[in-house]
Amino acid sequence: MRRSKTNWQSELLTPGFFLLTALLGVDLSFGFYQSRGFLQQLTWILLACYLGLLLLQKFGTLKWVVVILLVVGMIDAFLHNSKTNFVLTEDAVIKIYPDQVKVDDDWLSGIGSAKTGKVLVSGTITNQQIKQLNQGQPVYLSSLVGEVKPITPATNYGQFDSRQYYAGKNIWQQVKFKSCRMQTKTGNLSDYFHYLRFELQSYFRKMPRILGFFSSELLLGENPNQDNQQILDNYRDLGVIHILSISGLHVGIYALLISTLCYYLKFTEEETFVCCLVILLGWVFLSNGQAGFVRASLTYLLGKFFSFKGWQIKHFDLLGLTCLVHLLVNPRLMMGVSAILTYTLALGLEMTDKMTDFKQSAMLNLLLTPLLLVYFFQFNLLTVLFNMLIVPYFNWVVMPLTFINLVVFSWQPNISKIFEAALNYGEQLIGKLSATKIGLLTFGKINWWQCLFLLVLTAIILANVNEKVRMLGRNRKLAAGLGLTYLVILITIHFPLTGQVTFIDVGQGDSILITTPLWRHVYMIDVGGKLNFGGKKLTPQVNKITIPLLKAEGISQIDGLFVSHQDADHVGDLGPFLEQMKVKKLYMAQGLINNPSFQKRISGRIAKNQIVQLLAGMTVPGPLPFHVVYPFKPGLGTNDDSLSLTFTLADKRWLFTGDLGQRGEQEIMAKYGLHADYFKLGHHGSKTASNPEFLQKLHPAMVFISAGRDNRFGHPHPETLATLEAQHIPWASTQDCGMITWTYGKLIKPKLTRFIPVNNK
Repeated sequence: MRRSKTNWQSELLTPGFFLLTALLGVDLSFGFYQSRGFLQQLTWILLACYLGLLLLQKFGTLKWVVVILLVVGMIDAFLHNSKTNFVLTEDAVIKIYPDQVKVDDDWLSGIGSAKTGKVLVSGTITNQQIKQLNQGQPVYLSSLVGEVKPITPATNYGQFDSRQYYAGKNIWQQVKFKSCRMQTKTGNLSDYFHYLRFELQSYFRKMPRILGFFSSELLLGENPNQDNQQILDNYRDLGVIHILSISGLHVGIYALLISTLCYYLKFTEEETFVCCLVILLGWVFLSNGQAGFVRASLTYLLGKFFSFKGWQIKHFDLLGLTCLVHLLVNPRLMMGVSAILTYTLALGLEMTDKMTDFKQSAMLNLLLTPLLLVYFFQFNLLTVLFNMLIVPYFNWVVMPLTFINLVVFSWQPNISKIFEAALNYGEQLIGKLSATKIGLLTFGKINWWQCLFLLVLTAIILANVNEKVRMLGRNRKLAAGLGLTYLVILITIHFPLTGQVTFIDVGQGDSILITTPLWRHVYMIDVGGKLNFGGKKLTPQVNKITIPLLKAEGISQIDGLFVSHQDADHVGDLGPFLEQMKVKKLYMAQGLINNPSFQKRISGRIAKNQIVQLLAGMTVPGPLPFHVVYPFKPGLGTNDDSLSLTFTLADKRWLFTGDLGQRGEQEIMAKYGLHADYFKLGHHGSKTASNPEFLQKLHPAMVFISAGRDNRFGHPHPETLATLEAQHIPWASTQDCGMITWTYGKLIKPKLTRFIPVNNK
């Protein structure tokens, strides 16, 4: 028996076993949960076969590979069978924890648990119910009146995919209730930890804003307030966002503090390990299972365990074992961006551990770049320099002040004001540096196989870096190949062979993107904007939809932005858009500039010489001439003054009329007698537009409708759809199709694609 155990240990601890097995586990995770289409499925199967054969050849047995296949397969089958299937019945109950929900005025939103699994919950609550939540105890929702829907996926290219994100947490449905009954109950140990987390959230909210932000980020792994989004954006644009994540640095600090305290208390090594185990596992819960913190904690605890047993394990195998344990606990782990980044970074650290700090930082950024381009579409060329400047500030100023403030704030809040002033000064400097956009390259979104190829090629280069001089020649060739690959991808994104007319799905609003092929020129008509009926401060739609879309396409400048009229659903986000995107010319109908409401939107955001006022009969020259067909006289930017444009692409004429009513349409037809192949239906398909006679004379081959899902106006109106049906005019709406794109080019036939495929209407 002893000999058998020794052989088992020897085989298990052979260098490379856990790393290869972890790579196989990651591949299976991607294959089971994220592979789409034949090519992706074939790739993960071939990669799994390769890694399996490599394990068989290197370690002489396939039994461990079979075990991993069976375990992951069984967990996959179990989780698929346990998908949320929540139904609103009379006895339906959802349990929520106050630390997992947010209340904005009277609107509750967050994650809840039902018998069938977790669900997203949102709805209106009373003041009395808000008081119940503020007690911090678990709350049970019953007598629910509302509806249950699948979580909405991304409907635009480059947009954050909520369905994918929550699927990684095994959450598939959202419950929107109009009314409910609340009952507070206390119970198990888990309830206590949630209460502790809620108390910490409450404590941090009382702190000055920046101190509260860093406390929440470093201890709970969350941003407590959207007002802090600019700090996150600054760190992200400079390429140093990783220092805000709960990671190995923080685990090392916690472990050092615990070990020091245990040393003074005369604890043995084993007792100290148990203390670290209990506290770190508790903190994993408090951090809401943040992937970086879990990874670092598991690595530390497993390393200590192996040390006690006297087993020798290589660092990269320890990382592999950590990943395997993490995957067994959460097979959908790799559906989260933070998990992918933290494990890639940790592997890169192992591969570059013998390098100088500067060279290591450069190599790590090179390794992470493909992932940054998949998820964030940009990277900073000067990241290494910014790391050298900001990381010391963060380690020696931000972290000490934040942790000291945790103790000081409760009894000496005046000291906290001094800390806040120091951090505010530091963040202002970082903000000014970020605002220069120096080194920031909007590259564009790369696809999955480009990312995989770049990752593998970069990993090969890193693996060879520490080899002898004989490897330098090969590495130079590989590095040249890597640089050439990036250049080719950059050229294909920034000098595309096709142009487009894209109806961006901005909900109840208008935003159209128009580009030309090769020497790409970019134009937009309106930017959308959420209608704000409650007077609440809302996150601009452009931040979540339009800006990510433009960055994903590698667009960092707009040649011409046309605004149709003053309505918020067309230009409500114009101010935030101008702050974030360079616009050469802003075009509008004459008189709109005199509208006080519109003046506020653009004040201080664009120069006067960039504003061009238009009237019918004028033409905006350029690679794509725009002809103005309305209005005929100046106005103040109402629906009846909507700027109306026509242009031709690939011998197809387009017409856009904003929210122009039927009278304006008749004036256009009387003056120009237009025919258009494609027409953006007036006023989101309202019954006030478009006029049946106008449509008959225009005779479009297809019309497009930009309208929000379940919008309160009932757009598109049944009367308008009946008109289209009677005239046999096909139509497509963003509320059904998501983003709609018409592409054209000299080498291709014009093609219409819907982001969400549906039956052609």
